[in-house]
Amino acid sequence: MTPTYLLQGCKLLTHPKLRYFVLIPLTINTLVFALLLTLSIHWFGDMMKWIDGFLPHWLHWLNWLLWIFFALASWLSVIYSFSIIANLIAAPFNALLAEKAEELVTGKASELDAGVAAALKDIPRVLKHELHKIIYYLPRAILCLALFIIPGIQVLAPLIWFLFNGWMMSIQYIDYPMDNHKIAFREIRRQLASKKATNLGFGITVMLASMLPIINFIVMPAAVVGATVLWTKEYHS
Repeated sequence: MTPTYLLQGCKLLTHPKLRYFVLIPLTINTLVFALLLTLSIHWFGDMMKWIDGFLPHWLHWLNWLLWIFFALASWLSVIYSFSIIANLIAAPFNALLAEKAEELVTGKASELDAGVAAALKDIPRVLKHELHKIIYYLPRAILCLALFIIPGIQVLAPLIWFLFNGWMMSIQYIDYPMDNHKIAFREIRRQLASKKATNLGFGITVMLASMLPIINFIVMPAAVVGATVLWTKEYHS
C-alpha cells in the first residue's frame, strides 16, 4: 500500500544512521514553509476576489462550494510552491539523505560518492535535475490553472489540479533515489508511468500530509526516505 511508504519514511527519520542527514533538509523545510504560509495568508483574500470575478452568473448558487474548492486549490498551490522552493534549496542534501536511506533499507554500502563534501560537489548536476522538474511542471500547471476560468469546467478544475499536484509530488521525491543512480529524467518519468497508480498514491499521500499542521514540517525528509523505500521495493529490488 502506497501510504505505508511515507509512514516508513517517518519512522526511519529517527534512525541513528539518518538523524544527521535529516537535520539540514528539516531546517530548510521549516523556514521556507513558515515564509510561504505568511505570504499566502496575506494574499489569499485578494486572490479569492479575483477568482470570484470570473464566476458566471448562472453558477452563483454554487458560490460557497466553489470558494471551498478554490481555497483548497490555492492551498495546494502554496504546498507545491513550497515543495519546489524547499527542494531546490535542499536538493543536494535530499540526494544525500536518499543515498543513506537506500544503504539502510538494502543493507548494502553505497557505491556512490558519500558525505557532505560529495553532496556539495554534486550540486550542479542535482540542480540541473531540479530545473528539469520545474520545466516539466510549469506549462502543465498553467494549463491546469487555466481551467479555473473556463465556465462549466471550473467545477472539475480543483480535482484535476489535485491529481496533477499529487503526480508532481511523486516525481519530486522519487527522483532523488533514481537520480542518485544517474537515471535520466525522461527515463524516470517513463518508469513512474509504468506503475502510475502506486506512484500517484504515494504523491497524493505526501500532498495530504503536507496539508496537516505540524506534520508538514517533517514531510520533506520523510517523503525523501519514503520515496527511497518505494524505489528499492518497486524498482531496485
